[in-house]
Amino acid sequence: MSQEKTSPRAIPLGATGPKVFPIALGCMGMSGMYGASADDEGVRTIHAAVERGVTLIDTGDFYGHGHNELLVRRALEGLGARRDELQISVKFGGMRSPDGAFIGIDCRPAAVKNFAAYSLKRLGVDVIDVYRPARLDPHVPIEDTVGAIADLIQRGYVRHMGLSEVGVETIRRAHAVHPVVDLQIEYSLASRGPEEKIFPVLEELGISATLYGVLSRGLLSGRKPSGPGDFRAHLPRFTGENGAHNEAIVERLRAFAARSNRTTAQIAVAWALAKQPKLVPLVGARTREQLDDVLGALAKPLSADELRALEDIVPPGSIRGDRYQAGQMAHLDSER
Repeated sequence: MSQEKTSPRAIPLGATGPKVFPIALGCMGMSGMYGASADDEGVRTIHAAVERGVTLIDTGDFYGHGHNELLVRRALEGLGARRDELQISVKFGGMRSPDGAFIGIDCRPAAVKNFAAYSLKRLGVDVIDVYRPARLDPHVPIEDTVGAIADLIQRGYVRHMGLSEVGVETIRRAHAVHPVVDLQIEYSLASRGPEEKIFPVLEELGISATLYGVLSRGLLSGRKPSGPGDFRAHLPRFTGENGAHNEAIVERLRAFAARSNRTTAQIAVAWALAKQPKLVPLVGARTREQLDDVLGALAKPLSADELRALEDIVPPGSIRGDRYQAGQMAHLDSER
């Protein structure tokens, strides 16, 4: 399954951040969020991504209760000198109970520094390249959270600051305290919300974005929840009437992909690359096979005619259902 290293143009993370490969690897799915996963295959997938040129790896301290950071550490230890080619992005603040339930967000300054200390230890690194709160803590001013990250940067424990799933006002307030290199935000054919207000503000302020959910958690590539351990089984887009409606759209998307000699995953990634060429899709490949599939989009860009035809198949708002359950949607600052 070895592939030649791809060398497309690098994308800068904001005005002050590093340049990275145009597709990033998200590792959340390697820690059971989509059902059972294999650690060895996860490590091999990270290594394969680096071999293909990927330079930005994303994790979170609450993925698998720390398992994901330990998995990334295993991968880093097997890279030798190539470790220096990578940027590691870490989300913090999500709190989980022993049974896996999410029980809140904590972005108090003391908590920020505590989380960072444990991430540094689990990852086995001296510095985190991009550090970001996973969500806005409604009980803590964003200035306080950002100030704590800025202190970590000044002391050499963090290189750059990012944000995740926050709206325009929060972006402006955070950036006024310390430069933000990128916002992590969900964006896909199925989720076009950031186009209206968020992307214009990022452009104005010189902030990039890492775009997660480009496949809408596998919806756009035709995947379905694999069992009770797969959190997609509880998401509105995969269930009931919404699921049936969306499946019909995905069938038309699959036919379009077949006509253009691409997979549906390649179509979804190619669309994001075409719509937001200055931003970086963050793909959650769990296996080397999935990785090869999504990276294949780089060699098959969409033409202008294909882009128009694709958006006729999946126009804005055509995919039904919110991207999270109601309780989680209520906590998304980016949706306000």
